[in-house]
Amino acid sequence: MHRLRTCAARLRPLTASQAAQTVGQQRPITGAGTGGTRTFQPIRCYSAPVASEPFLNGTSSNYVEEMYYAWLENPKSVHKSWDVFFRNANAGAPPGAAYQSPLGLAAASGLVGAQPNVEKLVEDHLAVQSLIRAYQVRGHHNAHLDPLGISCVNFDDAPANAGFQNVDVAAFRERRRLLTVGDFYGLDESDLDKVFRLPTTTFIGGSETVLPLKEIIRRLEMAYCQHIGVEFMFINDLDQCQWIRQKFETPGVMQFTLEEKRTLLARMVRSTRFEEFLQKKWSAEKRFGLEGCESLIPALKTIIDKSSENGVENVIMGMPHRGRLNVLANVIRKELEQIFCQFDSRLEAADEGTGDVKYHLGMYHRRINRVTDRNITLSLVANPSHLEAVDPVVQGKTKADQFYCGDTDGNRVMSILMHGDAAFAGQGIVYETFHLSDLPSYTTHGTVHVVVNNQIGFTTDPRMARSSPYPTDVARVVNAPIFHVNADDPEAVIYVCKVAAEWRATFHKDVVVDLVCYRRMGHNEMDEPMFTQPLMYKQIKKQKPVLQKYAEKLIAEGAVSRQEYEEEIAKYDKICEEAYARSKDEKILHIKHWLDSPWPGFFTLDGQPKSMSCPSTGVSEENLDQIGQVASSVPVEDFTIHGGLSRILKGRGEMVRNRTVDWALAEYMALGSLLKEGIHVRLSGQDVERGTFSHRHHVLHDQNVDKRTCIPMNHLAPDQAPYTVCNSSLSEYGVLGFELGFAMASPNALILWEAQFGDFHNTAQCIIDQFICPGQAKWVRQNGIVLLLPHGMEGMGPEHSSARPERFLQMCNDDPDVMPNITEDFAVRQLYDCNWIVVNCSSPGNYFHVLRRQILLPFRKPLIVFTPKSLLRHPDARSSFDGMLTGTHFQRLIPEDGPAAERPEAVKRLIFCTGKVYYELAKERKRRGLEDTVAISRIEQLSPFPFDQVKAEFERFHNADLVWCQEEHKNQGYYDYVKPRIRTTIKKAKNVGYAGRDPAAAPATGNKNTHLTELRRFLDTAFDMDAFREQQ
Repeated sequence: MHRLRTCAARLRPLTASQAAQTVGQQRPITGAGTGGTRTFQPIRCYSAPVASEPFLNGTSSNYVEEMYYAWLENPKSVHKSWDVFFRNANAGAPPGAAYQSPLGLAAASGLVGAQPNVEKLVEDHLAVQSLIRAYQVRGHHNAHLDPLGISCVNFDDAPANAGFQNVDVAAFRERRRLLTVGDFYGLDESDLDKVFRLPTTTFIGGSETVLPLKEIIRRLEMAYCQHIGVEFMFINDLDQCQWIRQKFETPGVMQFTLEEKRTLLARMVRSTRFEEFLQKKWSAEKRFGLEGCESLIPALKTIIDKSSENGVENVIMGMPHRGRLNVLANVIRKELEQIFCQFDSRLEAADEGTGDVKYHLGMYHRRINRVTDRNITLSLVANPSHLEAVDPVVQGKTKADQFYCGDTDGNRVMSILMHGDAAFAGQGIVYETFHLSDLPSYTTHGTVHVVVNNQIGFTTDPRMARSSPYPTDVARVVNAPIFHVNADDPEAVIYVCKVAAEWRATFHKDVVVDLVCYRRMGHNEMDEPMFTQPLMYKQIKKQKPVLQKYAEKLIAEGAVSRQEYEEEIAKYDKICEEAYARSKDEKILHIKHWLDSPWPGFFTLDGQPKSMSCPSTGVSEENLDQIGQVASSVPVEDFTIHGGLSRILKGRGEMVRNRTVDWALAEYMALGSLLKEGIHVRLSGQDVERGTFSHRHHVLHDQNVDKRTCIPMNHLAPDQAPYTVCNSSLSEYGVLGFELGFAMASPNALILWEAQFGDFHNTAQCIIDQFICPGQAKWVRQNGIVLLLPHGMEGMGPEHSSARPERFLQMCNDDPDVMPNITEDFAVRQLYDCNWIVVNCSSPGNYFHVLRRQILLPFRKPLIVFTPKSLLRHPDARSSFDGMLTGTHFQRLIPEDGPAAERPEAVKRLIFCTGKVYYELAKERKRRGLEDTVAISRIEQLSPFPFDQVKAEFERFHNADLVWCQEEHKNQGYYDYVKPRIRTTIKKAKNVGYAGRDPAAAPATGNKNTHLTELRRFLDTAFDMDAFREQQ
C-alpha cells in the first residue's frame, strides 16, 4: 500500500493550466551502457500557487511536509483531519478546499468520495504507459513509409495510415482504432487535456516531466508515425532499447545545420544527375540504375562519414547490381572515365581472363574522407548475379582485415551490406550470414545493412514474394534494430543512417536501414514493368523525383537559392561531360583496375608472379620432430585430458619416434611448419576442432574445468603465427563464403574449409560455381582457399560417400585434346594456367606436401582435396619422414616402385588410379600373386593433369594394356576426365579400359552386401587379363 500511495502521489493528474509549476524540473537521462537508472524524488504538486495559501508559507511548510510523509507511511498515524486534507489534495482539490475542520468531517466525506480515487489515478497512468509502449512497439505500422502511398504491407489487415501532427478528437479516434483493440487503454476524448507524469521508458518529454495527453500523443506521432518507422522493442537489452528511444523520441533531434542541408543537396544532385547522364548517353544499355532510390548515395556516404568520425579506417562493402555504378562513382569515387568506357562496344577484351559485366565488378580505393579529413579505404567486393551470395564473402574479408590489423573490437574495420527487398527476404544465405554475426571466430562486430526496398522483385510484388510484413523481418533473429525510412525524405534517411552508424559504433551489433523507395524503370532499362505492375507504374510516372522535391523544400526554406541549385547541377554535368570525352581514349579494358583486394608486394608491379618455380616443400627432420613432440603432448600444466585422447597422443609419440606419420600427424606437420614460418593458418568448418572422424584433436578440453581448452599448435614457438581452428555453425554456403572472403584479404595465410562429409559441399555450390572456380577469370582475383572434402566408398550409403569429384573436374579449364609442350617449368606453369587444383592424395606425406605447396607457390589457386575416411587409420597409409625432408616435393603422380618396376617390359597391365582404391588394388594384386605383371600408378594431382608423368609411365610399361580403376560409378568419379587426357598423352595408341562400378543415379548403395559385391566385381575386372583384350 505504501508503494501504491507513493505512486499515486507522484502520478496524480493535473490540468494543463496547472502543470506550469513542474515543467521546469529537469529529467535525468542515463546514456546507454552506464547501467544507471533515472530516479525521482516524491514530488507533491499542489493545485494552487503557494502564494494563495498563506498557511503553506514559512516554517509551517516544513511541518506540513513532515505530516505528509508520516501520512504516506501510515494514514492512521496522523489526525483524521490531516488524513482528509491529504486525500483531497491528492485527488485534485486546492489546499484551501481540501482542508476541513474536525467538526465538518462527516460532510467532508462527500467531498472525498466525489474525487477520483487512487485506483483510478494508477489506472490512468498505467494506461498512458501502455499507450507509449504501443507507439514504441507498433508505431511503425502507421508511419508514412511508402513514397508512392500504395504500400501493400499487411499488419493483420490494419490499414497503414500516415501519422498525424495535430491531435484533435477525430485524429484521436482514428489512432485509437489503429493502435488498440477495443478502447484506448481506458482513455477517451475527455482525457486529452489531462496532464500525466511521464514514465522512465520514454524521452518525449525532453526536459519536461509531465505533459498533457494531447501533447504526449502528438510527440509520439512525431517520433514513430512520420517518415521513419522504428522496430526495436523485440530487443531484449534494456540499455539498447533506451538508447534507441532517446535517439528517436527526444524533441528536436532531427535538426540539420545549413551546411548539412547543402551537402545533402549536393550529394543528391550527384546521385541523380549521374543516372540521368548515363540514360542520356546510353539509353539502350543495361545499367541497373538507381532511379527511385537516389537517396542511397547520401545514405552510404553518411554511414561512412559517421563511422570515420568514430575511428573506422577501412570499409568493405557488398551490394547487388542495382545502383552499383552510382556507388562506384559517387561513394568509392572510381574515375568516371573508367566507368563510361565500359559502355563502349569498341573497347577491346580484357588483358587477361574472361572479364565480367560492368555492374558486377569490384573496386578498391584509399582516399581522404572530406568530412572528417581522415584516410579511409573503401572496397566494393565483386559479385555474381546470384543475389546475396556476396554477403558472407564480405564478412569474411572484413574479419580478415580486422585480424591482420589487430582490430579485436571492430573499431577500425567494418562492413556495409546492401540488399534488395525481395532477395533479403527470399535468400537463405541472408539468414546464414546473420547467424555468423555474433560467433567468436566469425563476428565482424556489427554490420550496417541497407535494404533498397523497391517494393518489387523483378516482376513479383511483395504479396507473392514473402510471408512476413516487412522484407527485413529476418534481422529480428539476431536482435538487430530495423529502421524503416521513406526514401523520398532525404533528411529522414540521413538521420537514420547517422543513428545506424552510431549504433554499430556503440554496441558493435548489426543494424538494418530499410530504404522504402520505388524502381522508376523496369528490372533493367530495357524491361517493360507495365505488363505486370500497371497501377504501381502509373503512380511512379506521376511521382516527382526526390531531388526536385528536396530542392524545392530547401529553396522554400531559404537554405539555397534556385541559382545555387542550378549551378550545382551544371557543375556536376560538366564533370561528367569532361570524363566522357576522356573515356574515348580508353582502348583496352583493364580488369586489374577493378580489383577489390590488391596484395601489395606479392606480385611484380605489372601483376605477374615474381618467379615461375616452387621451392622444396619439405622441412628439416629437427622441425618434424619438434612439431611431433607438441602434437603428442599437452603443453599446459594441470590439464586433464580424456583417457581415450591420452592413448591417441601416446600413439602419435610412438610414430614420431619411428619417423612415420599417419594422416592426422602429416596434417599437423604441414600446418605447424607453416605457422613456424610466420604463415597464419585458419581451419574452419563443422566439427573441425576434433574432426568428423575423431582423428584431428587440435583443441583439447580439460575434463574437470568447464570451457578450459588448449590448442597445442599455438605453443610451437615464441615467434610463430597464430593458429585459428574453429567449429562453424551448421552452414556450408555461409561459412564457405566467409572463408573465401577471409582468403581474399592476404596471400600469406593458409585458409582451409572442411566439409563434415564431402557431399555436403553441394549446399555451398553457389560459392564454388560463381566465386571459387571462375573468380580469377572474371575478376583477376587470385585466391588460395583449400577445400577439404572427405570422400570414399565405405558402404555408408549414398549420402556420406562421394564428394562429387566429377563436378570439380568438369569445371577445370584445361583442354583434354591438346598435349601441352613439356618445358622445364611445366609443372608450375600448368598450375599458373589452371583455374583450380584438384588432388586426391593416397599418402599422408603427399598430403603434407600439397598443403605446404599452397603457400610456397609464387601465386595462389584454389585447392580441392578429396580427403580419406578409412585411410585415416589404415595401417598401410603411413609415410616416412624421409619423404618429407628438405629437398622433397609433392608428387603429382606416384609411379610403380615395386617388383613390377624391376622388369617393366614384362608388365602386362598398367592400372592408373587415384586415392583410397590404390590400397584395395595393392592388396588384391598381392593376393593374386600378380606383383610382377601388374603395375599400379597413382595419379595424385588430377587437375591440372600430369601429362608428362603419365607419358613416362606409359613409355616405361610399353607392353602393358591400360586400365583406369576407380571405386566410384562409371558416370561419376574421374573416368570421364582422365580417359581423354590419357588418350591424348599416348596419342591414342591404345584404348583405356574401365574397372569400376556401373553407371548409377545414386553415388553409392545403402546395402553393405551390395557394396562388397560391387567391390569384388570391379577388382575382378581390374585383374582379369582378358577383360579388355578385344578393346586393344
